[in-house]
Amino acid sequence: MSADNAWLNGYHQAPIIGYHRAPLSQKFGAPRQPNLVALMSVIEMVAPYDVPEAFVGLEHFSHLWLSWQFHHNYIKQAKAKQNETKGHSNERHNEQSNTANANSTTFRPQVRPPRLGGNQKVGVFASRSMYRPSALGLSVVKLERIEVIEGRVLLMISGADMIDGTPIIDIKPYIAYSDAVADAKSGFATAALEKLVVQMTDTAKQQFMHIAHEQQQAQQNADKQPSTHDSVLYHLQSRLIDADIERIKDLIAYDPRPAYRRDEMNTTFIIRYKSVDVNFQLIESGQLQITAVVEVKDAL
Repeated sequence: MSADNAWLNGYHQAPIIGYHRAPLSQKFGAPRQPNLVALMSVIEMVAPYDVPEAFVGLEHFSHLWLSWQFHHNYIKQAKAKQNETKGHSNERHNEQSNTANANSTTFRPQVRPPRLGGNQKVGVFASRSMYRPSALGLSVVKLERIEVIEGRVLLMISGADMIDGTPIIDIKPYIAYSDAVADAKSGFATAALEKLVVQMTDTAKQQFMHIAHEQQQAQQNADKQPSTHDSVLYHLQSRLIDADIERIKDLIAYDPRPAYRRDEMNTTFIIRYKSVDVNFQLIESGQLQITAVVEVKDAL
């Protein structure tokens, strides 16, 4: 479909200019809002948008607006549609066409925000729900630095609320004097999210340190070589470092569990972080505990 035809049919086509590379590969555990957790991640630009000339001047801005796509919704909807048409061998749709078709037939006018306990409904346009007509997200993140490796641009950022593989649609600088509204009203989201206490058992910490040490030993020779795209992404997506313990605690402290399961005691939940599964549970009101850290070889 051409751009003109797309517009006439009520669609706007936008290119994917890059992908978000992050320690979190699954939706469960991802921050519900940007800048809650200072998690380091990378925007990996793709050709032809990865040339340094396109980013001249961006280094003077501390924060960025990112427009991005809730791609896991598309994958789920596309698979469902493929199952519906199973047996029609001549019908082969790429991910983009599946995305558009699924998106046009699954509009949800109301959603149940976790902030309201998952029971009260509001209009989708009064929420930041992932189930949107455009399936687009919008986040402010901190620009840590710009790196050019092998002639291609990598944007090192922190505070993103996106998972690994998220397609990036656009990047714009954050302008403090106009984008920050001092007297803004925030509807039902007036107070900051509650942060729970997170403990880590000695066993879980020992498991974490053992895995991190093994990865460090395996990586020592590679670290002596010049940085490449793959090596930078490996450090961010897979390799554990000591500081990750605090990042994991920060993620769990905002309690990613569904609202209707917040009172379940001693029920294990799992966050996939880099190359490990982190098991945690509620041990008493307002207190979560990390009970195990298990390496997953094919995590990413």
